[in-house]
Amino acid sequence: MSSIIITCAITGSVHTPTMSPHLPITPEQIAREGVAAAEAGAAILHLHARNPADGRPSPDPSLFMDFLGRIKSGCDAIANITTGGSALMNLDERLAGALAAAPEMCSLNMGSMNFGLFGAATRYDSWRFDWEKPFLESSRDLVFKNTFQDIETIFDVLGASRGARFEFECYDVGHLYTLAHFAERGLVEPPFFVQFVFGILGGIGADVENLVHMKRIGDKLFGDDYVFSVLAAGRHQIPLTTAAATMGGHVRVGLEDSLFVERGRLAASNAEQVAKIRAIVEGLGRTVATPDDARRLLQLKGPDKTGF
Repeated sequence: MSSIIITCAITGSVHTPTMSPHLPITPEQIAREGVAAAEAGAAILHLHARNPADGRPSPDPSLFMDFLGRIKSGCDAIANITTGGSALMNLDERLAGALAAAPEMCSLNMGSMNFGLFGAATRYDSWRFDWEKPFLESSRDLVFKNTFQDIETIFDVLGASRGARFEFECYDVGHLYTLAHFAERGLVEPPFFVQFVFGILGGIGADVENLVHMKRIGDKLFGDDYVFSVLAAGRHQIPLTTAAATMGGHVRVGLEDSLFVERGRLAASNAEQVAKIRAIVEGLGRTVATPDDARRLLQLKGPDKTGF
């Protein structure tokens, strides 16, 4: 087995400030969490921005550039910038940070989908900020939009024009076939870094059987032209990433995907989750990839060719 890439998703756009006092919000907090996660063993940092005043997801490029500069000065981890942003953002807003940063890597959701967060709105009696509960409840009647045309645009403006490669986020089996479609058209070239996403309401369920099936289809469609990684929401995070590691895959953790480090205990930091999965995968005999290892495996352009 090759060395294992640990990705850490630092803050995301799903969880809200009420849910954990440890969720990073400001550029300073995001940068500090990112550097610490890299020191703990994360080769890739998946990054969103938030409004520092109230923690809501933000498309503001200046916020991205603020924490990206801090992260780059503090570690050599690969910055992977979201193109998903939030389902409430339009495509131009979702791409603003990545266009400004011209990073080595961007995330790319491989299709439109229901993205149900509304269940979390019932778990809290009071909220730190007025926007949080309506934001979660709005997902009951909201579709995350990423059409074929949207994906083509992202390939053009970030891939062809800026040399970024992609973390292909596949929330269901059909997303693998969508990626295969674009590969057949020559709009994207291997090696493909495919992130299997489990446990989001509207996507494939967080079951080991589904992981085995996703890998089977990935192998069928891409053969040796891809590597897979696994993220799983909430309580499924560690069990499914551990299963991925035993199958030769890569792993993603972080407060975007789960706020906990074990049942009933909030993670004090992203680094705590990274340290936990690192201990597990090293116990399985896997070697943790450095950022340069990941750059070589994924054929990235290098940090000297970014816009930050």
